[in-house]
Amino acid sequence: MSQDPWSRPTVEDLRQILESIGKPDVTNVRTHERLELSVPAEIKTGRGNTIAAMTREISRTGIGLLHRGAVSPGEMSVRMASETREFEYRVIIEWCQPCDNGMFMSGGRFLPGSDN
Repeated sequence: MSQDPWSRPTVEDLRQILESIGKPDVTNVRTHERLELSVPAEIKTGRGNTIAAMTREISRTGIGLLHRGAVSPGEMSVRMASETREFEYRVIIEWCQPCDNGMFMSGGRFLPGSDN
């Protein structure tokens, strides 16, 4: 049975992608520490399309995502939920690149005042 090309990647999909990339042998020179975060998310594009995604990492200023299908850079809404609260952020997706198994990784920065 073929998989829906727009279905949400699983935690196992994310683990396999991250293992295939490996950890770089360089010192992290980012201004803000990034934390690994693997939770279901939804990306709502400027055109109103909803794309199921999985978060990869998050920092105070941005987020990394894994999803099926490419997204164009630009302003989007990213929604995540915990057991007790839903979060929605306005994000500028700054890059999107293909990775293994027909999936894409993207990353962007949060716009001010976007957390509900």
